[in-house]
Parts: sequence; structure tokens; C-alpha cells
Amino acid sequence: MDFLADIMLGIGAIGAAIYCMVLSRRLRRFNNLQNGMGGAVAVLSAQVDDMTTMLNSARDAAGTSAEVLTDLTKRAEASAQKLELMMASLHDLPDHAHPDIPDRVERADTGSLHLDEDAHPPATQTRDAAPVFVSHRMMRAAE
Repeated sequence: MDFLADIMLGIGAIGAAIYCMVLSRRLRRFNNLQNGMGGAVAVLSAQVDDMTTMLNSARDAAGTSAEVLTDLTKRAEASAQKLELMMASLHDLPDHAHPDIPDRVERADTGSLHLDEDAHPPATQTRDAAPVFVSHRMMRAAE
């Protein structure tokens, strides 16, 4: 009986050795860097590192772009406010284009009136001629 137990133990050890050799060969092929999964894992790891670097640079670029856009938006809003003030101040202007410029000048030597070459003719406006800076809606509201 002892002899039979020793034979069974030897056969089991030989079977375990064969099983270990098969697993060793499969593991070696699996970890092969050129054709196996080891190569795929190494390539994927390198790609993950590249993508992380690109993501960080894209995040930095987006942050600086957001800052620039915020600054430009603030400047545009300030300019729009200034333009609104200028448009509102245009409503306070008189109807004549140049009220301070005289149409006629009196000559000292003859005492007669004549038209000055440098003087501008008086600005006349009709109901249809609207100032350049006023929109049609404002003109209708003013009428």
C-alpha cells in the first residue's frame, strides 16, 4: 500500500510539473513586449501619458482664453456704455448744424453785406431729413 501511494504521489508531481511548464510558456507569450499583451499594455500606458500631457496643456490654454475673453467682454461693455452716453448726449444738440458760424459778414470799408467764402450756408432741415445719428424709431417717437 505504501508503494502504491508513492507511485500516485510521483504521478501527481509529474502532472503538476507539466502544468507549471504550460503556464510558464503561456505567461511568457502573454508578457512578450513585441506581440503579446505586454506590448499592448506598454503602448496604452504611453498613450495615456501623452493624453494626460495634452489634456493639461489644453486646460491651460482654455484658462488663458477664458481670461482674455472675459477682459475683452468687460472692455466691450464699457465701450458700449460710453457709446450709449454719446448717443444720449446727441439728443441735447440744437437743430442747426453750426449756429455759431455767421452766414454773412459786413465789410468795414464799404459797409455792404456780402457772402463770406469761408462761411457755411445755414443748415436747413425738413421733416423728412433726419439727423444721421437718430434712428427712425426715435424720430417717430419725437413726432
